[in-house]
Amino acid sequence: MSDDTKTDWRDTVFLPKTDFPMKAGLPQKEPGILAGWQQGDLHGQLRAARSGAEKFILHDGPPYANGDIHTGHALNHILKDMVCRTQSLLGKNAPYVPGWDCHGLPIEWKVEEQYRKKKLNKDEVPRAEFRAECRAYAQKWVDTQREQLKRLGCLGDWDNPYLTMDFDSEATIVAELMKFAEAGNLYRGSKPVMWSPVEKTALAEAEVEYEDITSTQIDVAFEIVESPIPELVGAHAVIWTTTPWTIPVNQALAYGPDVRYGIVEAENVPQLTGCKFLIARDLVRQFNDRLDKAFGTTVLLKGHDGVTIGSDLAGTKVRHPMHHLGGFYETLRPMLAGDFVTTDSGTGLVHMSPDHGEDDFYLCRENGIDPVFAVDDGGVYRDDWPWLGGDDVDEEGKERRRAVINANFNAPDGPICSDLREAGALLSASADYQHSYPHSWRSKAKIIYRCTPQWFVPMDRPLSPSPLEGRGLGEGASNDALGQPLPPTPSPSGEGENTLRNRAMSEIERVRFVPERGRNRIRSMVEGRPDWVLSRQRAWGVPITLFVRKDGTYLQDPAVNQRVVDAIREGGVDAWDEARKAEFLGPDHDASEFEMVHDILDVWFDSGCTHVFTLESGRWPALSWPADLYLEGSDQHRGWFQSSLLESCATRGRAPYDQVLTHGFTMAADGRKMSKSIGNTVDPLKIVDQYGADILRLWALSVDSTMDHRIGDEILKGVADQYRKLRNTFRYLLGALEGYDHDAEGVAYAEMPELERYTLHRLAELDGKLRQAIHDYDFNEYTRLLTEFANEDLSAFLFDIRKDRLYCDDPAWVERRAYRTCLDILFQALVRYAAPVLVFTAEEVWTTRFPDRGSIHLEQLHPLPGEWTDEALAARFAELRALREDVTEAIEPLRREKTIRSSNEAAVSVPQQAIPQGFGMEDLAELFIAASVSAHDGEDVKVSRSSNNKCGRCWRLLPSVSVEGALCDRCEEAVN
Repeated sequence: MSDDTKTDWRDTVFLPKTDFPMKAGLPQKEPGILAGWQQGDLHGQLRAARSGAEKFILHDGPPYANGDIHTGHALNHILKDMVCRTQSLLGKNAPYVPGWDCHGLPIEWKVEEQYRKKKLNKDEVPRAEFRAECRAYAQKWVDTQREQLKRLGCLGDWDNPYLTMDFDSEATIVAELMKFAEAGNLYRGSKPVMWSPVEKTALAEAEVEYEDITSTQIDVAFEIVESPIPELVGAHAVIWTTTPWTIPVNQALAYGPDVRYGIVEAENVPQLTGCKFLIARDLVRQFNDRLDKAFGTTVLLKGHDGVTIGSDLAGTKVRHPMHHLGGFYETLRPMLAGDFVTTDSGTGLVHMSPDHGEDDFYLCRENGIDPVFAVDDGGVYRDDWPWLGGDDVDEEGKERRRAVINANFNAPDGPICSDLREAGALLSASADYQHSYPHSWRSKAKIIYRCTPQWFVPMDRPLSPSPLEGRGLGEGASNDALGQPLPPTPSPSGEGENTLRNRAMSEIERVRFVPERGRNRIRSMVEGRPDWVLSRQRAWGVPITLFVRKDGTYLQDPAVNQRVVDAIREGGVDAWDEARKAEFLGPDHDASEFEMVHDILDVWFDSGCTHVFTLESGRWPALSWPADLYLEGSDQHRGWFQSSLLESCATRGRAPYDQVLTHGFTMAADGRKMSKSIGNTVDPLKIVDQYGADILRLWALSVDSTMDHRIGDEILKGVADQYRKLRNTFRYLLGALEGYDHDAEGVAYAEMPELERYTLHRLAELDGKLRQAIHDYDFNEYTRLLTEFANEDLSAFLFDIRKDRLYCDDPAWVERRAYRTCLDILFQALVRYAAPVLVFTAEEVWTTRFPDRGSIHLEQLHPLPGEWTDEALAARFAELRALREDVTEAIEPLRREKTIRSSNEAAVSVPQQAIPQGFGMEDLAELFIAASVSAHDGEDVKVSRSSNNKCGRCWRLLPSVSVEGALCDRCEEAVN
């Protein structure tokens, strides 16, 4: 071998050069990039750049200003950021104004906790002082969460968020409430609502969560004393319940009109001798099982001849088991027909307590039976209640009264069951009934249904087309004061009638829901929901600013309402004060004739008004009403989506949004719900500290967020590996494009080799699919398409094949210039595609190549040339890639056996019929990265080691290399 063949050719090879590091170091690097955006006001720059463009308005659903962000917050805001960034990428003006929900029970509860630690009583602190502490608490967490969300790379108007506790916001909420009032779309009524005895307030459905509990179930006998069926007199109607505490306020029994009832009698239990029990025929077996357990023996029940149809029970009356107490308990209880009575469980007879159940309330009211308000706001029977009230003491003089949700109070050996047993009315009692039960999501305590005077928005009364003037008596009244019964709720009105329910249902059909199942979910909720309970008996919130007359009607005077709104805009909710009563009412009204309402609004009404004081206010000029999109978790079908829908339909005739996008919940790696008590929570801030925000973003945008999804260490390690591959793709592009000058090197599409043209076809396909994914809000698909293109079409195919030309061709040759031109196109596209996902990395990539061209996030996508789409070429390359996989598979055994060290040393022979049209053997050798390719008439790919010598520069085994280590013809020309 001559000295020439031993020459070191490394200096003649054009290897990629870049300062872009392989190791990301995101936790250290991202804060600096973020600081640069803030210093340069990137959000403001983007607004200026998109000024005049088509708008896309995502209205932010306000998170609660309470505590550090959790993984759900992170996912939610990353998705919102992805929406705005992808819409901006399409050239639209997509501002993001963040907001916070600042009023309500969770914050009030936290401040009360601080009071309890200091042994202070909240009720002894002036309301204004207490509210000031709530306001300060909320502001602290707004500031904390703001910095945490900014760290995730979410771009928005962070210095100018909306807060429901801003004076302007509070005034707007009051103004919206007054629209309901002036139009007569409010009423005050007494009916059962979900009530938290611990927090002493009514709760909305969205403030309730359901947990499995074990309750006491009891069978209670009510003696029948009057009936049109003589045989029933002296028998006992048996009811079954899992809420023993409601028996002390029982006022009736309900039967199913079509249910078949019969009389059964116990034959072998002395305690029951002579007792006859009225029960549904279909439930005798279940009743018998409970008796067996109660008496510790097999109870033989004998059925009497004859069947009584429920409707025949009309006119039957029973005696309360505690009738000996007199007074309230002395009154006979009627048996009433109830369509809601079934034979699914129990006895087929239901005891009615209109204070504590919706069905009970409406059925009793139809029959002239009113609530008695026996349970107070703390969940105990009132002091003067004859059974288990304040004066009911045991033998030692100790009060027997307890909270009605107290398990021991309801237990088989508790005071209720003990008294019923002593009265001979308790047939069975066992603390073993497992079922789902509502709890307050804040205190985690059980709730009850409690009849209290509350303010409601009716769902099924015709909506007034415009605010009413003067003293409207229709909706602006108490049902008690007017003596007019409220309609059963829910009671959907006829089709086409302009009720709030019908208007909302119509909008649900119009709005686009992603995923589509969201439509069915909110439709079923609105279709069956009761009237909207607006009032809460708390301090921290927007007051229900109504003046009520002694007859229960409320004032509907726009001038008074405007004075109240103006005062709250100037001084916040503290302006609603008794001291200003006369000022607000003005000279036209006598202040002594009115009472001020001091309940506060349901916080869902607050958040339901956010579209007004953000999109309509003009404070954020880039925003406009209605919103294109609302995006929140799927639980908001009963929360913010619904409250916003109802508020806007009542005041504006339509939903405040055109589209609704929902996501599922983040579960632990094992699929269980995250819980601090279990210790399986994942802190997004720790993920950012360990991996970087871009890794968290890549995870959030890689999972199918429309479903419940998982996160954990192993999952994040997989995401980090996915990120490294994408980063290396950009690193290769930056190195391969070092010094690229399009004016000097650029090659027209028509002059490019087929591989480059095929790659641009694939890019055009990708572009179309990504745009579709943006339209579908399918960010899991968006990220998958991007990563697969980078890994499969580029790294494993184009880059692998073309590295030989990049490294070894003369820089002036058209093939190498065409490849670099293609890489430049790919770079410009890919960094834009990746920018909404990997916001920090994309900025690092962009500024590495273009340090003076501003932020990548100011760029947008441009339409790709139509000529790049070449289906015929794509079909040929699809066949080629399939054949290439077969060749790679055939080479691998020789590589493992170390017969060859790389595919460059392989002599490949492929079946003649498998070669796609238009590819010659030299083309195939280049595309397969093989030493040579030939064809044969067989069916399998054959591989052997090439007998040619290896070029000392490009390392290919070629016939033109005279001796091992010498140059091939191509390299000879390139070097010389």
